Amino acid sequence: MIIICYDFSNDKVRTQFSTFLKKYGHAVQYSVYAISNSKRVLKNILAEIECTYKKKIKNTDHVLIFQVCEQCQKKIIRFGRASHEVEDIIYFE
Repeated sequence: MIIICYDFSNDKVRTQFSTFLKKYGHAVQYSVYAISNSKRVLKNILAEIECTYKKKIKNTDHVLIFQVCEQCQKKIIRFGRASHEVEDIIYFE
């Protein structure tokens, strides 16, 4: 799993960055995204940030990328909606 947190002072850049991340994962909070981890996905995200967003990131802005290993994912304590994201769902018809 990859966790990406960001904070941009520019509303337009913040919206663009959020839209970009929606292609890869889902919002956990307004400026926090959880993304399924793979080397290819991370490489694509880093390339897009480097090419498109790096020049738009000001000294007051933040982008943090955390790679969470499988063992660490098992240690995550979840409540509320987050607790349902890892559960298997069974549908009966």
